Amino acid sequence: MFELRNVYYTPGGNQILKNISLSIKRGEIFVIMGLSGAGKSTILRLLNGLIKANSGSVLVDGVDITGLSEKALAEVRRKVGMLFQSAALFDSLTVAENVSFAWRNEKINDIQKREMVRETLSVVGLVGVEDKMPSELSGGMKKRVGLARAIAMKPQALLYDEPTSGLDPMTSNTILELIKDLNERLQVTSVVVTHELASAFAIADRVALLHDGKIVFVGSVSEMEEANIPLVKNFITGGKI
Repeated sequence: MFELRNVYYTPGGNQILKNISLSIKRGEIFVIMGLSGAGKSTILRLLNGLIKANSGSVLVDGVDITGLSEKALAEVRRKVGMLFQSAALFDSLTVAENVSFAWRNEKINDIQKREMVRETLSVVGLVGVEDKMPSELSGGMKKRVGLARAIAMKPQALLYDEPTSGLDPMTSNTILELIKDLNERLQVTSVVVTHELASAFAIADRVALLHDGKIVFVGSVSEMEEANIPLVKNFITGGKI
């Protein structure tokens, strides 16, 4: 579903990603881990075309998006939904308006739109909140509304930027279960960025560890636990890396 080939990202001469090559299989939950500033979220932004690599190729469903026009890129982005770390809801819009923002250019009447919003919210476990404002929602509810907006266009892939950040343990577990459920129910590819080891191990089919802009490990959870690589061992045990 996604592939990065020899990708460098060096804004203003500052090397954020250094020769990244990575293949993410269709249908898997792929978790990218690393310390703050390692370049994890940068990879997500490359995958949905929010930024462009300075060199190398970024493929989405077999299409290299690095040189696409904005019009062509918009078509590719329809395949990829994203949940931002802060949920990134529009504060001045209701929940229903936030979710239906994805359909703003579609020819859908208000009755149809209302039903589509209700159905989409029910997928993420929210009912009866259509008329609430973001300020009236808890952190976990905001994340789920953001996720509802991300799946509104029926994407082939979902990108999650620190989906459990700032949430209490119970709410975090709810979000993690939702990621697994949506991955299976919607038959999507899920790419999750997190620095939380327990969260990663709870949901990942495969894990990549990013350090100083480079990938130092890719494999299953069990392979990561057994890896005889100092950087990986220290990351798992909380040592210095």
